[in-house]
Amino acid sequence: MSIWSARADAAETAVRQRHLRRVWLLPGTVLGRSTWPADLGGRLHRHWNYWWQAHLLDCLVDAQLRDPRPERLVRIDRFVRSVRLRNRGGWTNDYYDDIAWLGLALQRVRSAGGRPVDEPIRVILARLREGWTPDAGGGIWWRRGDAFKNAPANGPAAIMHARAGERERAAELFRWMSETLVDPDTGLVLDGLRTDTGELVRAIYTYCQGVYLGTCLELSETGAAERTVRAVAGHCAPGGVLRGQGGGDGGLFAGILARYLAQAALTLSGPAASAARELVLTSARACWSTSLRGPGGPVFGADWSRPAPSLAVVDSDPARGLSVQVGSWMLLEAAARLTEAA
Repeated sequence: MSIWSARADAAETAVRQRHLRRVWLLPGTVLGRSTWPADLGGRLHRHWNYWWQAHLLDCLVDAQLRDPRPERLVRIDRFVRSVRLRNRGGWTNDYYDDIAWLGLALQRVRSAGGRPVDEPIRVILARLREGWTPDAGGGIWWRRGDAFKNAPANGPAAIMHARAGERERAAELFRWMSETLVDPDTGLVLDGLRTDTGELVRAIYTYCQGVYLGTCLELSETGAAERTVRAVAGHCAPGGVLRGQGGGDGGLFAGILARYLAQAALTLSGPAASAARELVLTSARACWSTSLRGPGGPVFGADWSRPAPSLAVVDSDPARGLSVQVGSWMLLEAAARLTEAA
């Protein structure tokens, strides 16, 4: 086992011990509590955070592919069932980005040998197809009934369509993002477009770069992928460490980018592959070195370039959040994937 595999294993153990619990005390169920230590709402899984759970499932699959264990596969199967239970018996919600994230994780559950997941994948793909309209040149909505189209919805949807063999739809979403959201000066992917006003929302988020990069790789758009890696290295990683974007949803952003940078390092060649690899490993070294020892294992901070908070203040820090811990675990799994493949 490489050092990064061991560290990814430690991150998994920490998340499992501090966050994974039964849903409503029901046997055979498990989901991640949104905070640690959990308040009453957390203990009852009132704070649902659907898309955080999708990335937690993705990390469980990462771990299973890295180090297959029968007990983890059981946990994955229980987790999938629990998502549907906690989501009131269905697989989808009104946010197209949320369901695309879950769809990507479920596609990988199948590759890890988990329970049959054809039904939820079919349901999610159908909903994503419904989300596409010709407004503003194409693309899918961020959520139902809204007037906003963005990279966080179109990127994962494009990847999911491509992996399902629906490459024409994936290519259409890639073209829309490339023509609408890629800044020609920096190569960075902007957040989205408000179709009712025509306003281009120019916020720069690390996960937007990640899902666009992932789309490029799925469609073998090598030039666009290389440009995105260069843009990330030049604008999103001060000191070579992927920039943190706080707690809450932002706790996942850099980890998502790391996932697709690792894929780029293994898929591309030349300087872009080397740059992607170094971004992941430099960030992973920073993440590990700034963590602290806590109950069950390491506690990671929301900004990998700064020390994680002491346990004395963790109650008021973003490090309490499941998103921050899963985002860091995702990074360490990416580093493990790179070093195991070397």
